[in-house]
Amino acid sequence: MVGEPEGELAPMSHSYTKGLHELGDGVWAYIQPDGSWCLSNAGLIVGDGTSLLVDTLMDLKLTREMLDSMKSITATRPIDTLVNTHANGDHCYGNELVPDRAEIYATVAAAEEMTEVPPARLLGMREAEDPELREFAQYCFGAFAIEEVNGRPPDRTFTDSLELEVGGRKVSVADLGPAHTHSDSIVYLADARTVFTGDLVFVKGTPIAWVGPIGNWLAACDRICALDVDTVVPGHGPITDKDGVRDVHAYFSHVYAEAKLRQEAGVDSLEAAFDIDLGPFAEWGDSERIVVTVDTIYGELDPSHATGEPTELFRQMGRYMKKAAPQPR
Repeated sequence: MVGEPEGELAPMSHSYTKGLHELGDGVWAYIQPDGSWCLSNAGLIVGDGTSLLVDTLMDLKLTREMLDSMKSITATRPIDTLVNTHANGDHCYGNELVPDRAEIYATVAAAEEMTEVPPARLLGMREAEDPELREFAQYCFGAFAIEEVNGRPPDRTFTDSLELEVGGRKVSVADLGPAHTHSDSIVYLADARTVFTGDLVFVKGTPIAWVGPIGNWLAACDRICALDVDTVVPGHGPITDKDGVRDVHAYFSHVYAEAKLRQEAGVDSLEAAFDIDLGPFAEWGDSERIVVTVDTIYGELDPSHATGEPTELFRQMGRYMKKAAPQPR
């Protein structure tokens, strides 16, 4: 296949177990294996007498479990600040459980997008009359009690970047999107050489470009790799380093090149997604997300391209998942 990627992917170098992982120097990551649909990661940054939480989780049960696991830390250093890296529900649906006094920050674009994808929209797909859509939505969202989510919007919004002081520590937040969503922020702690990337980085799982452009995502990977960091906490998957970011860059470079070849040859976007050989990335989980990413790339290459409706894209991802599943011998 033209454009097949070369080389090996970065190995995982950290243990991958559910729960709170101390990264050192008053920084923790909360990890949820296996990192598939809606099993996202979060983080805790502790300063003198206070803490900052990076993201909440997909529902109240999961978020409550996470906050309970942090109680030994936050009892004396309470969560006074929450940063939502982007608008997807698995990073913000648990917002209502942070203390009332805590201020929630997100970009202007992320705050607007949160209103566009409320839990009711996902519930609608989960309960759809169309059997294919319902089946795949149940696969993605069926394990989560999103019907219990009331939601809590950000208290403060910003554009481009934000500097926060957390108990004497400087925390830098920067919007590197649009890419995965309309706005994708990273949270960088220079004194701990650590960055929380939100869904700009997936490790051993297939990323999904809901919005693009892909060039922005590649640039975001370059920006993250330019930081003076040793530890990268992805939005999904195990804790990594810059090699995990480079893998995401390699994935999008490969898929973009392959999609462009097919678009120029007049191949339909859906046919292209099903045709592309993922090479070493085929072993990553949730490979069906290529359906959305290729549709986004086609819209990028041709502004007249009719972008697929979300429900149709979910239906086609379900078909792709069945196609990609190992066949019995």
